[in-house]
Amino acid sequence: MTERFCQCLIAEREPLAGASGNISGREPDDVSRFSPRHIAFMFPVILLHLGCGLVFLTGASGPALAVFLLSGAVQIFGVTMGYHRLLAHRSFKTSRQFQFVLALFGILAGQNGPLWWVGHHRHHHRYADREQDPHSPNRGFFWSHMGWLFSPSCIPVRRHLVADLARYPELLWLERYSYVVNIGFALLLYLFGEVCGALVRDAGTSGFQFVVWGTIVSTVCVYHAVWSANSFCHRYGSRRYATADHSRNNLIVSLLTFGDGWHHNHHHCPYSARHGLRWWEIDINFLVLKLLAHLDIVWDLRLPAEQIDGNGSPRFARTGVDPGAAM
Repeated sequence: MTERFCQCLIAEREPLAGASGNISGREPDDVSRFSPRHIAFMFPVILLHLGCGLVFLTGASGPALAVFLLSGAVQIFGVTMGYHRLLAHRSFKTSRQFQFVLALFGILAGQNGPLWWVGHHRHHHRYADREQDPHSPNRGFFWSHMGWLFSPSCIPVRRHLVADLARYPELLWLERYSYVVNIGFALLLYLFGEVCGALVRDAGTSGFQFVVWGTIVSTVCVYHAVWSANSFCHRYGSRRYATADHSRNNLIVSLLTFGDGWHHNHHHCPYSARHGLRWWEIDINFLVLKLLAHLDIVWDLRLPAEQIDGNGSPRFARTGVDPGAAM
């Protein structure tokens, strides 16, 4: 197909709030510290980390490690391609059916529903590295990495920032019943593991082993890979653009998150479908998006203005891509 590329717009950064810290009355509803709602929000994160110790009970096997890798990859794509590039920044277009699939994959990563995730991420871009940033690195490395998730202020959905997503009933369903999806996925893995163990008795697999590796260990690993964009990528790495934040490009985080570690590039141009803006900046998400565009599953991939010529076509020569390979 013919891919259309749109000029990227830089995200608008709102002025600082007044001394009260309120933002024109648009902050989400307050949640009391250690209230039942606060405890229920924190409990799964803590429980999953503790649950990783179950690997000493289940052991490991080749099939279980394969389930771990496949489940982790699906979760990473769900968060980075689905929640992040599609829903948060509208870096490309797709059908409602495939949008739902990507959001479903994001649910499997255990990082709450799409409206919650997108609302906080859009808020982060408005106030990146400032006081109102929910995971500002100025409050310490641990806070930016995961500490902010234990604050009751992060629990409500920032609905005023996700009105565009709230018009999709299927996304609202995922937001409300995310736990149903995750429990259903765990049950499927359990059945798959039991069948695998029955068919190949010397494989050393079981349903419980598949659940531990495919929904607990994989999810915790994906947690820390994605959270690294908020912590490592605002402290360690390189910069090339004069952004008004402390974002950095980090190769290791990029490899773990399929391209989202080119975080400084992303803050330079938040709406770009491509985060690795140099030929050597590996961006698996963008490569997959180009393949999906070739299959007519996605379209209208957006690129930074500096990679578009006067005719609105991508400057492939600057990125080392063969013009004849354009999709």
